[in-house]
Amino acid sequence: MNCLIVDKIIKEALIEDIPNDDISTEYILDNYSIATADLLCKQDGIISGLEVFKRVFDILGNVDVILYKKDSDRVYNGEKIAQLKGSTKNILKGERVALNILQRMSGVATLTNEFVQKLNGSKTKLLDTRKTTPSLRILEKYAVTCGGGYNHRFNLSDGIMLKDNHISACGGIKNAVSLIRKKTSFVRKIEVETENLDMVREALEANVDIIMLDNMDLDMAKKAIEIIDNKAITEFSGNVSLDNIEDVGKIGVDYVSIGALTHSYKVLDLSIK
Repeated sequence: MNCLIVDKIIKEALIEDIPNDDISTEYILDNYSIATADLLCKQDGIISGLEVFKRVFDILGNVDVILYKKDSDRVYNGEKIAQLKGSTKNILKGERVALNILQRMSGVATLTNEFVQKLNGSKTKLLDTRKTTPSLRILEKYAVTCGGGYNHRFNLSDGIMLKDNHISACGGIKNAVSLIRKKTSFVRKIEVETENLDMVREALEANVDIIMLDNMDLDMAKKAIEIIDNKAITEFSGNVSLDNIEDVGKIGVDYVSIGALTHSYKVLDLSIK
């Protein structure tokens, strides 16, 4: 992860939480108070964001954090994950920001891993999307990798993807691809979103690199993969859940992308005591 971006996220979160001062803490503690606290797991899952958690207290200062786990590790209810020792004031000032970040990242990693486990035995790899929490994308996408998933493009500058609205605006796949090729480097891959078999055939005729099978039912997607016949990388997207992802893996698609990994996760229950 980009350390400068992570520090910016942390500092902005601290400013949000402590705009002037932590009046509860300041009124009861002096600057010399020292405390020891444990980071405890209250739910089974996959941990992600421990170094970011630690960095919160590095920025506040005078708090040492000893980590007993590393990112991507499986953690269990009742387990001690880390110990904090140092300024009582700074432990109290940083605990909510540190937990907010760690719980959310671990929630993403845990949900991702549930999907990954369902895909075991298939060739299909799990991808995230750009459906992330504003300003937290770098953290959430990192958490996806901790859960065993892979990152799709990070932003609109990261890769070419012609979606339905691009195609409509250009009057079709062939014209959209032709316009792109005139203005971009030959080293960039081109992905096109398709919704039916006619669009799949048009994308193949345009020699695109990646064909997304968007919101297709599994029967249509399977036919599309047969038509593509390894002439392009395939990606399945839309209406994928833990209940049906095993079936998606069985049709032979290369990748499946799921927005829910970063927009519908539940935080992992953690606390500092």
